[in-house]
Amino acid sequence: MKVLFIGGTGVISSACTQLCIERGHELFILTRGQSHKYDAPASAFPLRGDIRKDPDGVSKMLADHQFDSVVDWGAFTPEHIEQDIALFTGQTRQFIFISSASTYQKPPAHYRITEDTPLVNPHWQYSRDKIACEERLMREFRERGFPVTIVRPSLTYGPSNIPLVLGSWQHPWTMMDRMLRGLPVIVPGNGTSLWTVTWKGDFAKGVVGLLGREQLAGHAFHITSDETLTWDQIYREAAHAVGVEPKIVHIASDWIVACRPEFEDTLLGDKSHSVVFDNSKIKRFVSDFVCSVPWAEGVRRSIAWFMADPARRTVDEAHNRMLYELVQAYLGS
Repeated sequence: MKVLFIGGTGVISSACTQLCIERGHELFILTRGQSHKYDAPASAFPLRGDIRKDPDGVSKMLADHQFDSVVDWGAFTPEHIEQDIALFTGQTRQFIFISSASTYQKPPAHYRITEDTPLVNPHWQYSRDKIACEERLMREFRERGFPVTIVRPSLTYGPSNIPLVLGSWQHPWTMMDRMLRGLPVIVPGNGTSLWTVTWKGDFAKGVVGLLGREQLAGHAFHITSDETLTWDQIYREAAHAVGVEPKIVHIASDWIVACRPEFEDTLLGDKSHSVVFDNSKIKRFVSDFVCSVPWAEGVRRSIAWFMADPARRTVDEAHNRMLYELVQAYLGS
């Protein structure tokens, strides 16, 4: 199978890149040629170009190619989608758009999430943009047969990140450093909200299993672990992996957002709500999809990755100060 990844060297896409090669697909990876978190496999075919800034140049580069599947890991706005439609109409049998499970209704009307759950998120512009991308692609599918399949990942990680809510995304070791030093860590709400974290290798099984399935045009799939944990469990398991007990401070999400409005998107727009993903659809179409890495194992793999090199264990001191100020303001309120 001939596959093109637009991107493919990020946290979750790199696992799909590796599995795609392992399964014998002919993989082309289009990147801007800048530094990447993960290197592409040597057996992949590298292409250098900026699909956003130079779509004409990319179009010329790809003019002689026909693909069974194209996966865009870096489309975030309807403008990006217009470029994709113009570039790949008639050039691929399947176009996979990587959307987000944060597009699902917030606050949820029902805890159990299926692909038919409404898409509406008043709290996060990123999610609204992804919804607009989906709507544009589905209109193109209905009106002109554009062969889009939509994939919605939720919080997917590892090994170079530790996905703790209110953690530092650029410096993931920050929260682990706090726990090791006995400093308080904030868990939104009362710690009982249900959440799902997914190891990137498990997510890859779903995506790669969808490649080349042109009969799935017009379908959407979320791909997550079946393991459902509370945020307290997620934090405690991470702390236990480094041999400590976390000092958890529970603070209401509304209170956090009132103090720090920049957290409205990730809290009210996503992680403060209980969600349980029903993965029956992806399992129905990808028979070998199974998530085999539970959080207890995945977080230990991530911690081992950080421990292997001191240079990886960077700490975001500005983020630390912000957390300190939130805790002090809350305890003094």
